[in-house]
Amino acid sequence: MRLKNVPGSREAISDSRYCITEPEEYKGKWHKLFNNDNPIHIEVGMGKGKFLMTLAKLYPDINYIGIEKYSSVLFRALQKMEEEPLDNVILVRMDAEYITDVFESGEVAKIYLNFSDPWPKDRHAKRRLTSRQFLERYDQFLDPDGTVEFKTDNRGLFDFSLEEIEESKWSLLMSTYDLHSDSELCEGNVMTEYEEKFVAEGIPINKLVIKR
Repeated sequence: MRLKNVPGSREAISDSRYCITEPEEYKGKWHKLFNNDNPIHIEVGMGKGKFLMTLAKLYPDINYIGIEKYSSVLFRALQKMEEEPLDNVILVRMDAEYITDVFESGEVAKIYLNFSDPWPKDRHAKRRLTSRQFLERYDQFLDPDGTVEFKTDNRGLFDFSLEEIEESKWSLLMSTYDLHSDSELCEGNVMTEYEEKFVAEGIPINKLVIKR
C-alpha cells in the first residue's frame, strides 16, 4: 500500500485544512471539530480514502475520521478531498499504535479495518490491527454499543483474528470467508480499491464484525 517518495507530501498535509497532524489535541473534542453531535466512525489504515469518502457521501449524518500512517498515501486521499470537499470527513496522519491518545472513552461509534498489513512474522503479531493488543486499545474508546468491522483477502490474518477474538472479551456478530458470494451479507457493502482489485481477480474477501 505504501507509496514512496512523493515530493512535498508532508508539507501538503501539514498545510491542509482537511488534515490533523497533532490529533492528541482533540481527544474528547472531535464533535466540536465537526461542529455537531453526529456519531463518529473511524477507519484505521484508510489508504487513499476511497472507502471512507464513499461512506461519507452515502451517510452525511455520520462523521468520519480516516487514520493513515504514511504521508505518501494520505497525500492521495488529501488530493481527493481537495477535488471534492466533504464536511463530514477529517484526515489524520498518525501511527495507530497511539490511538488511545487520540480518542476519549465512548467517543467512537464504529471502527473499520480494511485490508490491514498482515505483519506475517510471528514476532510482529502484536502489530496486527486485530491483535489482542489492538482490541484492548479499541475497548478504551469505542462506544459500549459500538462495533468493529474487518475485511481482508488474507486468510491467515483472518484466522488469526478469529483466534484473538475468541480469547478476548469481544463477541463475534458475523464472519464469512467469502463476502461476495453471500448476497445478504454483501448488501450495502462499500468496496475499497484493493477489494475491487481482488474481486475482479476472483480472490475471496473475508469479513467479520465484532462488539463487546
